[in-house]
Amino acid sequence: MTNKKGRLAGKVAVVTGGNSGIGETTGHIFAREGAKIILMARREEQGQKVVAEIREKGGKATFIGCDVGNNDSVQEAVRKAASTYGRIDVLFNNAGGGAGNSFPNEPIEEFQRIIQINLTGTFFVSQAVWPHLVEAGGGAVVNMSSLAAQRGFSPKMLKEFGATSSSYYAAKAGVDALTRYLAGIGGSSNIRVNGVRPGQILTPGATGGTSTDPDGGHHVFEKMFNHAQIVQGPGYPEDVANLVLFLASDDSRFISGEIINVDGGVAAKL
Repeated sequence: MTNKKGRLAGKVAVVTGGNSGIGETTGHIFAREGAKIILMARREEQGQKVVAEIREKGGKATFIGCDVGNNDSVQEAVRKAASTYGRIDVLFNNAGGGAGNSFPNEPIEEFQRIIQINLTGTFFVSQAVWPHLVEAGGGAVVNMSSLAAQRGFSPKMLKEFGATSSSYYAAKAGVDALTRYLAGIGGSSNIRVNGVRPGQILTPGATGGTSTDPDGGHHVFEKMFNHAQIVQGPGYPEDVANLVLFLASDDSRFISGEIINVDGGVAAKL
């Protein structure tokens, strides 16, 4: 049964990349707090599984296939989302991903693909959902960023720990700037826009698929994070999802244009 007294009671929330990791966990937490969930992702089998799990717990959820890097796909998915429950109040732009090649060896095709998924995709979905938020009298948008948008590395760090692609750094920095811009645009329509920057969070994507190992898995940059964090050990999808819930709810009514780190204190220490 839907929680009629939850922090998102009566709201409809769209979660992109909702078929695994942080998106999946956020979908469960949103539903627990009373929201009706629209999960958007490319992999339908995984997405339908998450929807079934939410429904088994008494929540309301629907899966809609969507490639956030394709504007036609986004427009059609958002049209279906708005007609499913009659409104949209919350958007979590979670879909994204990185790449394995470092500059100057990153192919231009890879650079463009990562920008398209992470930055252009966030723009596409936000643009499509925006009129529905205005029609609802306001709402909340939460964008997925990364520490890559905020912190660089030294030659010694690169040699010892490695780094992700230049495209990912550039894309997530763009998401930060877009978040602040949209917050300014949304002010007159009662639309708040914020972002989150995860650090060492154990998700299937960030652990190379090892997050289901008996020991809990290892982040691809575990050594670097363990060296830099104030709070020791890894974080989990729930740590990010709980912040996203706060930013999506009326509890954060006086917060907009902020990008908040969930990193165990890395940014405070470096």
